[in-house]
Amino acid sequence: MENLKIRLTRIKWQAVRESMNQKGYATIPKILSDQQCNEFIKKYDNENLYRKTVVMERYRFGLGEYKYFDDPLPEIIQILREMIYPKLSVIANLWMRVLNIDRIFPETLENLQSLCHQNNQSKPTPLILKYGKGGFNTLHQDLYGEVYFPMQCVLFLNEPDKDFTGGEFVLTQQTPRAQSKATVLKPRKGDMLIFTTNFRPVKGIRGYYRVNMKHGVSEVISGERHTLGVIFHEATN
Repeated sequence: MENLKIRLTRIKWQAVRESMNQKGYATIPKILSDQQCNEFIKKYDNENLYRKTVVMERYRFGLGEYKYFDDPLPEIIQILREMIYPKLSVIANLWMRVLNIDRIFPETLENLQSLCHQNNQSKPTPLILKYGKGGFNTLHQDLYGEVYFPMQCVLFLNEPDKDFTGGEFVLTQQTPRAQSKATVLKPRKGDMLIFTTNFRPVKGIRGYYRVNMKHGVSEVISGERHTLGVIFHEATN
């Protein structure tokens, strides 16, 4: 795990902040090793690791499956959450200030979790997602309760155009009184994408205004696609 911690400490957070502020997302290459990616995929069928399985088509979420990890979380996920959250909380609090939202996020993941627990959100939210041929995920937001952090991460466990085709990551931005803007991303195996959970500020001629964001996955044409979702707030169920 030391190599993971080293990779996380070497992230150029100033560049991440600039990308999040300008675009609402930031891609950071090769956070997980191929071996770490393969281990998550290998353990996908180990039901002892998960608290809940969701078959997407039952709820019209798309076509595929995802599983929420149970406590205690895998060490890799815990390290990711604990080391990344404090960096993102600085950006999140800036967003709240410029949008004049009366909300301050704690500096540590532990304190964010305490806030969640006070609001009856005690279920872990990190998850692993699996898509086969034809799989997709409709546009959505991962909120889970009254307390939600405005950024989250996804780590890509397969190599595009080798392990699968299609299955691009899609972000949409809804600007008030304007058409939606879509961004299509294709990160590689081991890469981490940090992106906006629900809304972000955009600077206009009269100051900052709020734009809503959603994310999803385009149709997988062939192969299998797995991703690891790292969400920082907890869920009610």
